[in-house]
Amino acid sequence: MKPEPTSCSSNAAVDDISRHPCYNEEAHRFFARMHIPVAPACNIQCNYCNRKFDCVNESRPGVVSEVLSPEQAERKVKGVAAQLMQLSVVGIAGPGDPLANADKTFDTFARVKKHVPDVMTCLSTNGLTLYRHIDRIVELGIGHVTITINAIDPDVGKEIYPWVFDEGVRYEGREAAALLISRQLQGVEELAKRGILVKVNSIMIPGVNDEHLLEVSKKVKELGATIHNVTPLIIAPGSQYEKDGRKAPRPKELIQLQEKLSEGGTKLMRHCRQCRADAVGLLGQDRNQDFQLDKMDDDLVIDLDAREQFQQELDAKIRQRMIAKSNQRSILDENKRTRVAVASRGGDKVNQHFGHATEFMIYDTDGTEVKFIGMRKIQAYCHGTADCNGEKGETLQEITSILSDCRILLSSGIGDAPRMALNKAGILPLVRKGGIQEAILESVKYGSYFEHINISKG
Repeated sequence: MKPEPTSCSSNAAVDDISRHPCYNEEAHRFFARMHIPVAPACNIQCNYCNRKFDCVNESRPGVVSEVLSPEQAERKVKGVAAQLMQLSVVGIAGPGDPLANADKTFDTFARVKKHVPDVMTCLSTNGLTLYRHIDRIVELGIGHVTITINAIDPDVGKEIYPWVFDEGVRYEGREAAALLISRQLQGVEELAKRGILVKVNSIMIPGVNDEHLLEVSKKVKELGATIHNVTPLIIAPGSQYEKDGRKAPRPKELIQLQEKLSEGGTKLMRHCRQCRADAVGLLGQDRNQDFQLDKMDDDLVIDLDAREQFQQELDAKIRQRMIAKSNQRSILDENKRTRVAVASRGGDKVNQHFGHATEFMIYDTDGTEVKFIGMRKIQAYCHGTADCNGEKGETLQEITSILSDCRILLSSGIGDAPRMALNKAGILPLVRKGGIQEAILESVKYGSYFEHINISKG
């Protein structure tokens, strides 16, 4: 018989947002999440999606290396929880739609709740069949639900969803979009009334819903959504949008939209990593390959007391950061604003080599205060054992374009070729290690920086 978790002084999970890395921007620096890929089927088609199950090198929603059974998922969650003390959230987000695989999804959640009772559980869905499962969600204590809502107008939605499939009937075009939207909005409202925290994800699609998302945000807020997460379009290989030649939004366009949403009073998630459906670890740090099921030790014991003590120490770190923030000015001096890109593997540190980064954290600073702006994904400059000093002109050109509004880039290391390319583009690459905020403030005061370029950019 496999060992069960040891006793815990607190029987209930801290089921709010304080330890949820998606709902809490501070928590994502310290607390980890785990996505369990038990739901392969999907009941809608999105024009940006083309799901692949065995694609280790891709990092986007809908991608996994393997699909697990509920029994395998239970074993893996227990193994990860025993080793990853900062694991606070276990969610199901695919690779299809969890509620199109409802039996497997709820069986898995029941197993997680039984064997790892101190984690929060989280469900992500397109919302088509959500209204049918709300009682079960409440019964299982699933405290957080994410619904992807890209439109509230069927005329916009028909450009995103070619079809949906429900109870044996395939709906297409405007009819499909209208059905999906009505179910999504119904789901937000009913969940909020039942005390479930709702996060709405929306994908910014230039020329389709970019302007419309202001209406989406207003509507879901009225219905009770807790937070809105607007992310840039990722065009999957082989998808309809790739065939159509549609382009992702530029970083500046996404930031402008997010600022408009903020002005309207919307609480935004700005630190989303658009994770894989089998991601494990801190946001931006996928450790799924470190927890292979066939190498999982069946004798691992989950020490809930030790996990709680460890997580309380993380709580204290977050409180210290919040106190420090409360003593800072809320508004930066725009005349002294500098935008900084940071390569990080998590832990609130500059700890990643430029060549290995697949995303950068973006900050603004006036030399005294530091403000997190958001995330920007890139194609990694180095792959495997490739030479990070080699000539990869197209990749570098893409990176410098994505970071064109930044004036400093911080990483734990960088090769000569990218260093020269960044300098030429007016971005100062600096090698730093340690805390992000400290490194940013030190870097803007770095003497050679002021000789290198003008601080402000138009």
